[in-house]
Order: sequence, then structure tokens, then C-alpha cells
Amino acid sequence: MRNKILIIDDEVTLCRLLRIALEARSFEVETAYDGPTGLKVAYKFQPDLIILDIMLPDTDGFQICKRLRELLDVPVVMLTARTKEEDIIHGFGCGADDYVKKPFGVEELVARIQAILNRTYSHPAPNHVYDDGILSIDINAKLVQKRGKQIHLSSTELRLLTSLVARQGKIVPHNVLLTEVWGRGYEDAKSSLSLYIRYLRGKLEDTPKKPEYIRTEWGTGYWFAPRNSH
Repeated sequence: MRNKILIIDDEVTLCRLLRIALEARSFEVETAYDGPTGLKVAYKFQPDLIILDIMLPDTDGFQICKRLRELLDVPVVMLTARTKEEDIIHGFGCGADDYVKKPFGVEELVARIQAILNRTYSHPAPNHVYDDGILSIDINAKLVQKRGKQIHLSSTELRLLTSLVARQGKIVPHNVLLTEVWGRGYEDAKSSLSLYIRYLRGKLEDTPKKPEYIRTEWGTGYWFAPRNSH
């Protein structure tokens, strides 16, 4: 079955170029040129990955990314001409899985898309469940709850949590987490790892600055501490 890609970008020429490049590689492609239409197409098309431009004419791409996260649990690659680090951090905070700056090479974007799809769909999640009466994690069902309330995680956050929970009680080195969550070639991207650790703590911990579950082993890595080990 072909992977389905949704492109939300107001640059018609770029959308056509990407459609040609992706369809030539056997992807099924739909396009939308504004945010509200993109949300409708996403719900109907059920894509495996979404390419989203931040600078949309009618609305903020960051807000569209948040809405997409409420609709679907699929990777989102954000496109932008912005170069400020805070914009990139904001994009990740809204649930983006990757960030590509304009102008970019089509081959680079296609390679990133394929890498993300491989990471997300090629390897089944481990059969692992964690439940201490407060925090409940079902990796296979992609369901995380705290005190009975569901917590939404982006696909990147879920992969990171999976790597930690699968080895709960054991330190997972930085390079292992980076390779498993982002793929080969990202072993030195520790700033991205620390950023997503912060996001996870913000969602899972009662006091993120004094984490109970996601602990730091300084200079080495991180580990998931089961509540009965506290």
C-alpha cells in the first residue's frame, strides 16, 4: 500500500513540484493551499505524513499544526523561510517532527520524509505496558494517561517515551536515544533530545523541574524511573 502525503502550502508551484517528485516515488499525494482546507483534507484523506508551511496566508501554521495533532497521530514536517531558533523550537513545541528551511532541495525533503516514515511505521512498538495507578502507558495502543486523563503526545515524543519505558530503571545513553528516535546521522543532536525531554516532562510530571519519572544521568543519558523505585 502506498504511503499518503498531504502538502499544506500556499505556493502552488511548490506544491506541484513536490507532488511530481513524490508521485514519481510511488507516494499518494493531496494538496491544500490554506489552513482550514488542509484540516478538512487531513480528516478525509488520513495521510501518513503531512508537509506544512508555517507562513500560510489565512492563519498561523503553528496553530494549524496544533489542530492537526488533535485530529491525527501522524508525523508533521514543517516548512519555513524563518531562520530564528525560537521559531524552530516553537514548531517542535506545537508537535512538528522535523523542520526544513526554505529554500530546500527536493531530494533532501524526500529523504527526510522517507526517513521519518521508516522510523514511524517500519518497526512495531514493543509490547509494553506501564501502570502505577497514577501514570498509565500502553505503547501498542499509543495511549498515555495520567490520573485517568489522556495525554496527547506527538509521534516523536511517543518514540522517545517508548525507548525510555522499554528500558525502565536503566540509563539509556544519548546516542542510543537519538538513533532510535531520530535515526542515524542525528547522534550529535543533543539539543533536540534535551528539548523533547523537556516536552515530555511538561506533560508527564507534576513538577517538571523536579521530575519523578524521566530522570537525567548527567553526561550520559536519561532513564525512566518506575514509581515503585522512587
